[in-house]
Amino acid sequence: MLQLQDVTKAFGEKTLLEHVTWQVGDRDRVGLCGPNGAGKTTLLKMLAGLDEPDSGIIQKPNSLTFGYLPQDGLSHTGRTVVAEASLALKPLLDLKAEMHDLEARLGDATLSEAEHDAMLARYSEVQDRFRLSDGYQIELKVATVLRGLGFEPEAQQQLTDHLSGGWQMRLALAKLLLSAPDLLLLDEPTNHLDLDARNWLEEYLVAYPHAVILVSHDRYFLDTVVTHIADLTLRKITEYHTNYTKYLEQRDAAIERLREAKRRQDEEIQRVEEFISRFRYQATKAAQVQSRIKMLDKVERLEVPPERKRIHFQFPAAPKSGRMVLELKHARKAYRSAAELGQKEHVVLDRVDLHIERGDRIALVGHNGAGKSTLMRMLSGEEPPDSGSRNEGHQVVMQYFAQDEATRLDPALTVYETLSAGSPHTMVPAIRNILGGFLFSGDDVYKKAVVLSGGERTRLAVARMLLRPSNTLLLDEPTNHLDIDSKEVLLDALADYGGTLIFVSHDRYFVEKLATKVIEVGDGKATLYPGDYKSFLWSKENARTIRLKPDAPPRPSKPDARPTSDRGASAFRRTVPEKVEKKPEQSYDDRKRDQADKNKRERAYKTLKNRLAELEARIADREKAIKDVEQTMAAPDFYSDHEKSKPVLAQHQALMWEVGELLGQWEMLQNEAEQYSERRSS
Repeated sequence: MLQLQDVTKAFGEKTLLEHVTWQVGDRDRVGLCGPNGAGKTTLLKMLAGLDEPDSGIIQKPNSLTFGYLPQDGLSHTGRTVVAEASLALKPLLDLKAEMHDLEARLGDATLSEAEHDAMLARYSEVQDRFRLSDGYQIELKVATVLRGLGFEPEAQQQLTDHLSGGWQMRLALAKLLLSAPDLLLLDEPTNHLDLDARNWLEEYLVAYPHAVILVSHDRYFLDTVVTHIADLTLRKITEYHTNYTKYLEQRDAAIERLREAKRRQDEEIQRVEEFISRFRYQATKAAQVQSRIKMLDKVERLEVPPERKRIHFQFPAAPKSGRMVLELKHARKAYRSAAELGQKEHVVLDRVDLHIERGDRIALVGHNGAGKSTLMRMLSGEEPPDSGSRNEGHQVVMQYFAQDEATRLDPALTVYETLSAGSPHTMVPAIRNILGGFLFSGDDVYKKAVVLSGGERTRLAVARMLLRPSNTLLLDEPTNHLDIDSKEVLLDALADYGGTLIFVSHDRYFVEKLATKVIEVGDGKATLYPGDYKSFLWSKENARTIRLKPDAPPRPSKPDARPTSDRGASAFRRTVPEKVEKKPEQSYDDRKRDQADKNKRERAYKTLKNRLAELEARIADREKAIKDVEQTMAAPDFYSDHEKSKPVLAQHQALMWEVGELLGQWEMLQNEAEQYSERRSS
């Protein structure tokens, strides 16, 4: 379908592509990979016809249609979102308009019979073309793609003039997908998408009937979508017919073989050069020396890509926090812009209850605008709730990485000074390594922050965060603008982090590797799901079949609401009066009868206490079992084997139901005990 023949491309003295020959077949889904600055975006622009190679040719059929999505810079104005997206189907809209025009003209009684017949034949032809092209599904197609990329029905009717840069790029992607070109060229298509939209786009591209070439720093996205990898390194393209994870293994093995060959070649060259130096001025060896000099001139020197550093370090020490780290009680947050004064306020979070304990690793998920960043600001203390309360635990040392953290850097400081300022003295030796891990090397460390690009500023802000002591991290989209290698550095650091972690990320691989709990934010609520992201998705997909029975008593949401045997006993002790008032003098038979009744009540009360103690022990035992099962469910590979996970999930639901029933019995018996105590004291 498309072929590069001996293509070379350079900018100044830097050559990006050198005598590259490569071809792409119909329905290929290619992940274009390589280090930053290797020329991936330049190659996409050449394939899209926006740039020309310095030499060589790019062959493609004349009928080939293609669509190119740059990283940013596209905008739309003057139409609603749905009208703008519909323009991608302009040929069908033109057919539709012609059909309506013909329908109107066919009703003209002044037409001659010949004109009427000709018009009717044209109408039949247009209608057939419209029907065969699924023209009657235009509205459904547009609505499906827009909804998949996160545009809610009401947002689809808004003017595009009001869309932010990220939503403008989503709309551009929607138009590209609707136009269905023979070749899709996507440069970082997931940059502006949340997790739900990424998941939808994955499924769409996997089923796409034509060829796709994409650049992405989302490892999970690449693994799911592409059929093979094109690695652009050292001005050449090397193909790997596998997914991204296996490509990494094969690439590393190939580089290791290349390094070994390079080592042997260097040893041979050194041996030859030593021979030349030793016998250069001896007449008897002149012929041999000249022969070896010519041989060296013909040697094609092997080139090895620079070794990618793996940065390993420990976070600076911070005091251990208390068991409870953060807590929200009935927290509410609403906004109203200046233009909306007098109108109904927009409630983002309503009566949210959250209890976060030491060691939790929580991912906040939800569509864009659901309130994730608002919740992060409330948890960090940057914004107070409108009502309700925020409580911070004992000895919590917090770091909050906001979405706009890159804009908070001091523009007057250099890259190195930004990291050294405020870092503990013990971490200063690690600064150079950290900077290297985030692609700052050589003279880059002396650049002022003010001259850095947006991506560079984000990388610097993340690096600065890693050097500051804390026991609680709140990270709002720290992976934006990070390449895969930088994400790996951050991921390794956070995986070894011993404190509490709460984060928002649209990189699914990042979320799955770190999260042990998921909080879904949306519709004013923040719902906690135990387990990793796969567990969360499974719970969402199977909510109807695994939810508790509607008449089951609710499970207590806080540890202090759960009965324990000690507290149960103390509750009974509080209800038993220390003294019983004396009754008026009674006859012997009355006293005997009253004593018998009293003994009977005491025996019943004792039986009641025993039953309560037994229930409390059973509840504690079942809750421990639930905790053990939830730890099993939180394992990263738990959902990889569906058949193996089913009995564990069934056990979890059975235990939850049993605890609900036991708590119902406990509450009923506790009420009986309290009523009996009141009767004894009266």
